[in-house]
Amino acid sequence: MNGRVQLETVGSQVLKGNPLGDPHVRELPVYLPPGYGSARGRRYPVVYYLVGFTGTARGALNVHAWRENVVQRLDRLIGEGEAPECLLVIPDCFTRYGGSQYLNSPATGRYEDHVVEELVGFVDDKFAARAEPAGRALLGGSSGGFGALTLGLRHPGVFGHVFCHSGDMHFEMCYGPDIPKCVSALGRYGGRFSGFLRELERSKRRDQLPHELVNMAAMAACYSPNPRSALGFDLPFDERTGDRVPAVWRRWLAHDPALLAPRRAAALRRLRTLFFDCGRRDEFFLHLGARRLHDALRAARVPHRYLEHDAGHFELSERHEVSFRLLRRAFGR
Repeated sequence: MNGRVQLETVGSQVLKGNPLGDPHVRELPVYLPPGYGSARGRRYPVVYYLVGFTGTARGALNVHAWRENVVQRLDRLIGEGEAPECLLVIPDCFTRYGGSQYLNSPATGRYEDHVVEELVGFVDDKFAARAEPAGRALLGGSSGGFGALTLGLRHPGVFGHVFCHSGDMHFEMCYGPDIPKCVSALGRYGGRFSGFLRELERSKRRDQLPHELVNMAAMAACYSPNPRSALGFDLPFDERTGDRVPAVWRRWLAHDPALLAPRRAAALRRLRTLFFDCGRRDEFFLHLGARRLHDALRAARVPHRYLEHDAGHFELSERHEVSFRLLRRAFGR
């Protein structure tokens, strides 16, 4: 590799004392391109890479036998002249439930503030970063794609470019099918979500627990937190019948990018780049949400680019190459 990764440690003030007791001191990998620091006064654009559900910042650096990790891919493309020389910053927003969706929540912590306020400020102060929206991009896949879209539409004065690969959206399609699965899986825990949470807390192999329940716990903590509930959040369904709880489900839908983005068209028009794609064989039906978002943005006349490709949800790493190549135009060099 021609560039290098510098591991920083950030002590977060906004994550200190978070409800799940997760660490407030986090590692922050920062990729520095070849020649970084050699040209006095030069400033580099910054890409904030948001990992998917159950992903960690350190995990993004894992070396794989048959494919490149995100840093290796960017480094190669820079060497080939196909991507701009830029910094790649990998926030660690992992929680005990598997992820934060990069949102502020009284059930998990202030992860949106951690990224938008703390990490952007840290990077601008410590590195030779272009401290302007035109010099900052968000890129992510799956839950990271959701985070990129959500933070981009909420903070166009901070980030100027958004790249989303198979992001969570159209919640009726991507989360709805899990509800009856959750009800069935709760049979192992006395039919109560509280029983599952107790198992989640004491389990040493959380990866072997029913994924639909782990995912439901994480998403409910992000989308429908309730400090007065014994769970810390409200479920969007009845534990016995699976019937939706309309008031709670509306709280979930308030975070759905396919519904939210068109309402925030003015903010999205401030972005210099809005790119998203999805595989038409996505196992979580996220291509249906991406199509819905594409149609809504086109009707609202929000400039964007949308692509579909012939793949499923678990082949997202290859799509990073598409975004890295598009960054050349986005960053203007």
